[in-house]
Amino acid sequence: MDYYTLGNSGLKVSRLALGTMTFGDDWGWGADDAASRQIFDAYVEAGGNFFDTADLYTEGNSERMLGQYIKDAGIRDRAVIATKFSYNAESGNPNAGGNGRKNIMRAVEGSLERLGTDYIDLYILHTWDRVTPAEEVMRTLDDLVRQGKVRHVGLSDVPAWYAARAQTVAEMRGYESLSALQLEYSLVERNIEDEFVDFGTRHGAGIMVWSPLASGLLSGKYKPSQGEKPEGEGRLAVTAGSGNPAFEKFTERNWKIVSELEAVAGELDRSMAQVAVNWVANRPGVASVLVGATKLSQIEDNLGALDFEIPAELRRRLDQVSVRDPHFPYSFFIPEMQGMLQGGTAVGDKPPHYLPDRTFSAQGAGVTGD
Repeated sequence: MDYYTLGNSGLKVSRLALGTMTFGDDWGWGADDAASRQIFDAYVEAGGNFFDTADLYTEGNSERMLGQYIKDAGIRDRAVIATKFSYNAESGNPNAGGNGRKNIMRAVEGSLERLGTDYIDLYILHTWDRVTPAEEVMRTLDDLVRQGKVRHVGLSDVPAWYAARAQTVAEMRGYESLSALQLEYSLVERNIEDEFVDFGTRHGAGIMVWSPLASGLLSGKYKPSQGEKPEGEGRLAVTAGSGNPAFEKFTERNWKIVSELEAVAGELDRSMAQVAVNWVANRPGVASVLVGATKLSQIEDNLGALDFEIPAELRRRLDQVSVRDPHFPYSFFIPEMQGMLQGGTAVGDKPPHYLPDRTFSAQGAGVTGD
């Protein structure tokens, strides 16, 4: 397993993170205790150190199970635990959810107890609540860092302007800055390329990719060559009609992407899931990719996703089939329009070799750069 530093922090995380939203079968599509423990053990044996959960995943059982597995394995110092807050589990109490100070202080205590630990390595705002100022969020998270309950902080599922505001506030006031942005990214969901990739690379927040397989659409379960239609079992079927946009994947555009992915995977003699994860893991700004599973065979397959390179021509095919038409104002930022600003001269960002080399080596096999 290779490791990257997370954003501008010194925290070293494995390039594949274990997503544990599937730990517990409370939602109808997860893994029971025996299967979850197998998945955990396989990930740890492969060298993984980065675990992602949230306070309300499987009604809190995801945190409980993960915490117990880490304790039983005796790897708390080695493990990097990320958990999240925002969602409300107490009907009628508006302060039992959201991103205000009252809920953050309440939520962190609950997560610490369920995880069975006295600190969280990475504490993440789960979803923008549209009302809490970034100043309040960042001050509260900084307080938790100063108290020793949290080591690093991040944001998930927020507007880019809000992330930029939060990072600016942290930098100007001397608060703990954002080390991570946890965002959906895959061949079928590339919207973060408009704002977040540049924000993360320029302002020190590493992208943690969630749903690299588009909730299972890119997993290999659906194969156009075999005439299989996007329906049946699994998370996408169980959550159909839920109103959650993360699970609304059955579109004509996406089916074309699945078809091309199947063809490329066949040429590489790799699984569709491995190719999809490899593609997103090697995109700019990506620090780590969350892989989750309900079966041991799935995590074993995912763990092989970075053992190969996708040739340039095959990558180009995947890029082209999944490219999005630029919309306003991003249509003004394409090369043709930018050329009009520079008088036809070649002006762009400095190449990677212009910047200082931040790669590092460390004792222990497989540690690579940031």
